[in-house]
Amino acid sequence: MSKEKKEKQGIGFFERYLTVWVAICILVGLAVGQWLPVVPETLSKFEYANVSIPVAILIWLMIYPMMAQIDFASIVNAGKKPKGLVITLVVNWIIKPFTMFFFAWVFFKVIFSPFISGDLATEYIAGAVLLGAAPCTAMVFVWSYLTRGDASYTLIQVSVNDLILIFAYGPIVMFLLRINNVVVPYETVILSVVLFIVVPLAAGYLSRVVLIKNKGKEWFEKVYLKRAGKFTMVGLLLTLIIIFSFQGEVILNNPFHIGLIAIPLIFQTLVIFVIAYFWAKKWRLEHSVAAPAAMIGTSNFFELAVAVAIALFGLNSGATLVTVVGVLVEVPLMLYLVKIANNTRHWFPEAKLAK
Repeated sequence: MSKEKKEKQGIGFFERYLTVWVAICILVGLAVGQWLPVVPETLSKFEYANVSIPVAILIWLMIYPMMAQIDFASIVNAGKKPKGLVITLVVNWIIKPFTMFFFAWVFFKVIFSPFISGDLATEYIAGAVLLGAAPCTAMVFVWSYLTRGDASYTLIQVSVNDLILIFAYGPIVMFLLRINNVVVPYETVILSVVLFIVVPLAAGYLSRVVLIKNKGKEWFEKVYLKRAGKFTMVGLLLTLIIIFSFQGEVILNNPFHIGLIAIPLIFQTLVIFVIAYFWAKKWRLEHSVAAPAAMIGTSNFFELAVAVAIALFGLNSGATLVTVVGVLVEVPLMLYLVKIANNTRHWFPEAKLAK
């Protein structure tokens, strides 16, 4: 079987063409906002503490299936290959959020200043911060599979990152937003973390424990997770339609901004991949650990970023628009990086030689 066919089997139909679906949802959302304004007007009435209830429900549908995949019992094996975990954690929590802020500031405040107003640039930077502080949780399993990564070790890396996410995401976001002269109520950040990290994580953990106990691990992983995973794509696409029904006027008046937003996001992704991947090469990790370690730091938990942007800044904010553009560019870019990783497999030692 050719490598291309193997890659197509490794990524689902919706995931493979996610950029296409996102583009379609953009068009549908714009059409709804222009020709059926009663829809966003009605949805805007259902809010609590600045959180859109309909969007919150859709986001739970997105995030819950990912959290249900996490096997926290696997964390006990983290010490067996510490170098890959060190790379992932340092890149995700010490490097990535701050490089994202830096590149966003340079592009939006300096390079693109003739095209973007100061206030809008501030919102765009805020959206980039929300993306940069959220390491990938779900799609990394796809990237790991496509690079023939160690599935068990990838699970360990994701599980540890999710635990850290609970405690580190809020403080990092608050710190970087304040540097950007954006002050948001701390209670709003805490509410967002509870709603979009703690609640779905707890629901995923409890359902995993209960269903495995009653139905068995094989049924849970091969039947339940497969069915539940379909809600992720449905929730994501419906959320995007709602977002763009609110964003329609901004986008139609400034379509050029979509391209401007994409540039620093792409630049950040490439820089983080180079840092993590060459670090793994320097440490002589086997490729099955090196590639997923780089992919986790490179890609983003964009579902969480979208949710928090909506909660903090609203559906029609520049920050929310940046997180959605992040969805648009991530899949094709990550597939390109998967190809690079596969073509450079020979840079790394065989597993038996790894330290």
